[in-house]
Amino acid sequence: MENIPVTQETYNNLLEELENLKKVERPHIIQEIAEARAQGDLKENAEYHAAKDRQGEIESRIRYLEDRVARSVVIEYDPSKSDSIKFGATVDVKNVKTGKKSTYQLVSPEGVDPINGKVSFKSPIGQALLGKTRGQVAEVKLPNGNINKLEVIDYR
Repeated sequence: MENIPVTQETYNNLLEELENLKKVERPHIIQEIAEARAQGDLKENAEYHAAKDRQGEIESRIRYLEDRVARSVVIEYDPSKSDSIKFGATVDVKNVKTGKKSTYQLVSPEGVDPINGKVSFKSPIGQALLGKTRGQVAEVKLPNGNINKLEVIDYR
């Protein structure tokens, strides 16, 4: 079983979702199934079948999250102990061509939130930034074949 590196925030989010599914969603769907079953004939009971489908989705997600939590290893990035960008780092970059500045945090695939600048360390941007230092240029190969050059301004 392979360990999954995660930030503390991602680990907490996984635990929170798992707890919600077990303590809120699972009991709620069990109640819905009981109510639908009480209506009689199950063969043509759409509410019953919809609730059973939802129960399957919830149970599947619970198993997935339990696996992720069990294999998670929380890694805290400490810039004072690192001479380059590693997992968990927050990186300020500037697009060499456009001059646009951006900030990214390198997280696990489970913690990705592009709107808030959290990108997977396995993504093209994440892979290009790993190991870089201030002033270095990371070449990011985009899915369309173009290459973006990002200059590392700072990381923490």
